[in-house]
Amino acid sequence: MTATANNWADKIRAGDVRAISRAITAIENHEPEAEEVLRLLFPDTGQAYLIGVTGSPGTGKSTLVDRLASRYRKQQLPVGIVAVDPSSPFSGGAILGDRIRMQGHATDSGIFIRSMATRGFLGGLARTTADVALLLDAAGKRVILVETVGVGQDEVDIVKLADCTLVVLMPGSGDEVQAIKAGIMEIGDIFVLNKADREGTDRFEQQLTAMLALAPERDGWRPPVVRTVATEDKGTQQLAAAIEKFRGHFAAAAPRNAKNVERWKQRLLELLQARLMERVAGEGLGEAALVAVANEVAERKKDPYSAVSEILARVGLK
Repeated sequence: MTATANNWADKIRAGDVRAISRAITAIENHEPEAEEVLRLLFPDTGQAYLIGVTGSPGTGKSTLVDRLASRYRKQQLPVGIVAVDPSSPFSGGAILGDRIRMQGHATDSGIFIRSMATRGFLGGLARTTADVALLLDAAGKRVILVETVGVGQDEVDIVKLADCTLVVLMPGSGDEVQAIKAGIMEIGDIFVLNKADREGTDRFEQQLTAMLALAPERDGWRPPVVRTVATEDKGTQQLAAAIEKFRGHFAAAAPRNAKNVERWKQRLLELLQARLMERVAGEGLGEAALVAVANEVAERKKDPYSAVSEILARVGLK
């Protein structure tokens, strides 16, 4: 397996599209080879700048990502796009077809686009999004755009992954209320007021700017509001400039290192949780056993805390 994994990793480093696609599928399906490939590729990561794009459904995130990708490609930067969509309740695959908006890049070998299904995972991302971003980093992509599924006020996992988080809002859709919710307000490094040609844009921008003025600065950075009309490619140059300004602000700052450490701390906890669940499931707690324990708890024959302690003891974790 190691020889095969080494060969696979070499192809990914070289940017082989088929090898990258196969590896992402293996990651999504939790195939054993996938983890071995990621181990081999990890020393080659850390070079990409990851931009998260989040916001409510219908705000134009996909079109905005498409326009930003075009701008980075004009700078000859290799780009990766990970678009997270809701899952089909039947196939488990990505249910939306809005990647059609990005078909203009189909013949560009310098860009790699992949849709991922959430598969029921909450937080706006798929469970394996972070691993896929690492893979694209190792494959030489220098800008990675991660578009989350349409989110509300608390699906904010993107902030744990992205170097820069864009919160996309639009006037006239109720976002005036959503914008003042704490979760969304706290994760945005840059607020994008898309579809800015709609009525009510001026009022919405004033409200949003006023709210941001009340929030404390984060390490000397106050999130700006950038107007865009992505369908007409208006404002995207200013948005790219704001992203670069943010990147420069934190490039050599201690807070960026602290954020990186915090990100990996959260990632390690997620991996530990997944490994522990795999061990519990693989060492004696199958579906039938879990149902039996749940039945005892439901009938008040056993309390849930003792039940968890017994499960952990069964697999030697207590």
